[in-house]
Amino acid sequence: MEDKPIQIDIKRMPVDRLSSLLSNAYRQRVPIEQIQADIDAGAPTNADGTVNVVDYTAWLLQEKHRGD
Repeated sequence: MEDKPIQIDIKRMPVDRLSSLLSNAYRQRVPIEQIQADIDAGAPTNADGTVNVVDYTAWLLQEKHRGD
């Protein structure tokens, strides 16, 4: 029996799945609480609470360079 790949919609990613995706990509834990803190600080979300990964990444880069 073949394992089917998990479908990922980068335009509508739940915070828990984003945490898992980033943790795997960075090879270190990115807690849900960290992402939620970013959202509370103004990171963009969709109306349903999901996150567009491209928009979130752009927001992170903007925040990183704020004040430079």
